[in-house]
Amino acid sequence: MTKWEWPTLGLLALTYCVWAIATMWIAAWSLSLAVVFAAVAIAMFSSLQHEVIHGHPFRDARLNTALVFPALTLVIPYLRFRDTHLAHHQDSDLTDPYDDPESNYLHPEDWAALAVWKRRIYHANNTLLGRILIGPLVGTAHFLANEWLLARTDAKVRSGWAWHIPAAALVVLWVVQSPMPLWAYLIAAYLGLSLIRIRTFAEHQAHVLARARSVIIEDRGPLALLFLNNNLHVVHHNHPRVPWYRLPRLYRANRARYLRQNQSYFYRSYREIFRKYLLRGKDPVAHPIVGRS
Repeated sequence: MTKWEWPTLGLLALTYCVWAIATMWIAAWSLSLAVVFAAVAIAMFSSLQHEVIHGHPFRDARLNTALVFPALTLVIPYLRFRDTHLAHHQDSDLTDPYDDPESNYLHPEDWAALAVWKRRIYHANNTLLGRILIGPLVGTAHFLANEWLLARTDAKVRSGWAWHIPAAALVVLWVVQSPMPLWAYLIAAYLGLSLIRIRTFAEHQAHVLARARSVIIEDRGPLALLFLNNNLHVVHHNHPRVPWYRLPRLYRANRARYLRQNQSYFYRSYREIFRKYLLRGKDPVAHPIVGRS
């Protein structure tokens, strides 16, 4: 690995520029267009934070963290995102409702105990349209509830949130000095998280084999770029230290092996996922394997 990964650095600089232009310049003459540009920048920033978590673009973790210090999403502390995501990379726990912090499944007993109206929300959230429209709200509420419980006894969780305060304040201070109203920025942040939900919607499936739980989506369009090739998700889980711009070549060189590994959990494009799951769920809400006798 080179000492500095210039594609990642360049993309991060471009993302900050687009975000700044959207809030400071585009917002002065077209607020709706500014929200769109800011949302895309926020989604790309989230993808770049994911790169930083895995040791890019520098070898120095503190320098990497400094690069993504401003909390453009406002609601997710980077240090907590880092810790929960690294826990998610324990492949033996993938999709487990308790042990995988990024699981979208519920334990069957928890599902059975839910009120009917809550079940309807989860059912809606399990369609792609629902994941886009209410996914950020459902996911953030679940994340905050867990964080509140953990913060009572875990100093590291409290520290992660303490560092988040100046990171979010920096963004709010910028926005209130810009032509973009804070309410419009909140919409942009929500839309940015909605875009990220398209990526996470099909990333994993419940399967008895841990190696078959991560997806391959052979998309080469704008969403693949926005998600920094994490559509080739089994490749990323196998090689989390490989930077985003090397994943496609690695996949092409070993395509048959990866598809054997993940039992052909595979889609040709995000268009196929939209066509199949826009209005219907891909998976049950209750985990179909955990809890079986």
